[in-house]
Formats: sequence, C-alpha cells, structure tokens
Amino acid sequence: MNFFKIKTTWTNAEFIIIKLCIASAYLFIGSYFHNFIQYYYVPLLVIFVVTVIWFVYLWLKKMKNE
Repeated sequence: MNFFKIKTTWTNAEFIIIKLCIASAYLFIGSYFHNFIQYYYVPLLVIFVVTVIWFVYLWLKKMKNE
C-alpha cells in the first residue's frame, strides 16, 4: 500500500482548511447532547461538509502534481 507512504508538503494556509474541518466535526460531535448548541447543528454540518470536500480536493490535486 504505497498510498500511505506518499509524502507531500503543505503550507500553513492549506492547513487552515483541515483544521477548520476537524474543529467543526469536533464541535458537532461534542455538542450532540447539549441543548444550547442544537440550533447550530446545520451551520456546523455545512462547514464540515464544505471543508471536507475542499480538503480532499486540495489533497488529491497535490498528490496528482507529485
């Protein structure tokens, strides 16, 4: 499985997307049982989905270039 052995370089600006993706997923999962944040489920889910798609696109683009 050479897929996990491929090395790529990332800039700090590109890491913002994956950090935002992870943070929104963390907040979504962490707030699942909390009534105060239940009104923010949809925006958090939208942020998570958009950043996942964006990150996967950047990752595949970077892997294709190398």
